Amino acid sequence: MATVLPLGAKPGRWAELLLLLFALGLSFLAYAQVALAATDRLPAQMAVQCGGFTVLVIAVHLILRWRAPYADPVILPVAVLLNGTGLAMIYRLALRYEELGAGDSQVAIASKQLIWTVLGLVAAAVTVIWLRDHRSLRRFPYISMLLGLIGLVAPLAPLIGLENFGSRIWIRVGPLSFQPAEVSKIALAIFFAGYLVTRRDAMALAGPKFLGLRLPRLRDMGPIMLAWVVSLGVLIFERDLGTSLLLFGLFVVMIYVATNRPSWIVIGLLLFAGGVVVAWRLFTHVQNRVEAWLHPFDQAVFEATGGSGQLVTGLFGMANGGLFGAGLGRGRPELTPLAYSDFIFTALGEELGLTGVVALLLIYLVLVERGFRTAIGIRDGFGKLLATGLAFTLAFQLFVVVGGVTRVIPLTGLVTPFLAYGGSALLANWIVVALLLRISAGARRPPPATSEIDLAPILQAEAAKRP
Repeated sequence: MATVLPLGAKPGRWAELLLLLFALGLSFLAYAQVALAATDRLPAQMAVQCGGFTVLVIAVHLILRWRAPYADPVILPVAVLLNGTGLAMIYRLALRYEELGAGDSQVAIASKQLIWTVLGLVAAAVTVIWLRDHRSLRRFPYISMLLGLIGLVAPLAPLIGLENFGSRIWIRVGPLSFQPAEVSKIALAIFFAGYLVTRRDAMALAGPKFLGLRLPRLRDMGPIMLAWVVSLGVLIFERDLGTSLLLFGLFVVMIYVATNRPSWIVIGLLLFAGGVVVAWRLFTHVQNRVEAWLHPFDQAVFEATGGSGQLVTGLFGMANGGLFGAGLGRGRPELTPLAYSDFIFTALGEELGLTGVVALLLIYLVLVERGFRTAIGIRDGFGKLLATGLAFTLAFQLFVVVGGVTRVIPLTGLVTPFLAYGGSALLANWIVVALLLRISAGARRPPPATSEIDLAPILQAEAAKRP
């Protein structure tokens, strides 16, 4: 009689709880510092707000203990810390807007973002409870594709579609506006993972060789061409450069991970270059962004509508922050238009300095690394592709946002995950975190319980075969 013992694995929930308390403490400290710097007193509702936020976060932690005990213990605390830091900075800007007599929409950004944070945490909890096994999503690839495409085209509808700042990417439902493309990226990631896991062998092994690269067959080019056409459609009809780049980059990365063929990267880069040329030729707003990137300090470009004024102001703000920053609540980030949304990274750079933003980037790096570690650790192909795609969306958004506001690349219109103001983006990112937690629970779960294997019948059968 031989006994097979399972490998040991620690759930890590106590470590998660300690990290959560640390993340909550830093968030509340930032909140208090902002209020003291701006008003010389703590907010009247601070105890209620911080207590409610703590109860909700601990509730999500307890749900993980119940439904996903082996989930990664680092992902949730990192997301809470980033979200809490963003709330503190948005509250700081709301106080300044109120002092300057700005409109109600700007003064109310902190309360709205807090509501969306609550909804995001609730959505994450519901996702973990409802989704017992991430592999069940594999059964609905084409439904996910349909939902993703509906979300992309919904802003073009005549009654609910809403255009702001030259882009038609919002829909209005009653008093609320929502950006459905944020949820579409999750649905399309599920579709890409489900489609590629069933077709990857044919896409990886078949095809002619050219210059050392094994090229895909023409019939296998359909999916990537479809992704390219959809991305161009989003760019052409909705003027949404950021979402267009994100969707196409997401598919190229996932198809490369599925097939391990560099030729897909080469083809993707060629199609990307073609899309850039098309966008440059056809769209004035793309030309304006490239011009603002190349010549931000030219007087004509700086003063032009849609020019480099916002970019230059953000750069000056970060320069004013220096190495250690002006201090939370002591800078002038409100001088940058949309400092609470597209340019919240420059606002944090001014008040936290280079040291603070490097720390934030390292925190993001931890979140993305845990996502890719989950992709490596999970044993099924669908989970690997889905975790890779979700982690890539976080990394890509961070790269294009930070690259845009620091003038490494042109601005694209995406927002910083968890930090920036925006309800739909925050809700979608919390769902991404919940999916990564669910997949990581499967990756870190130990093998089945102790089982006993009786070798006697096998040995007897082998002995009977011998002469």
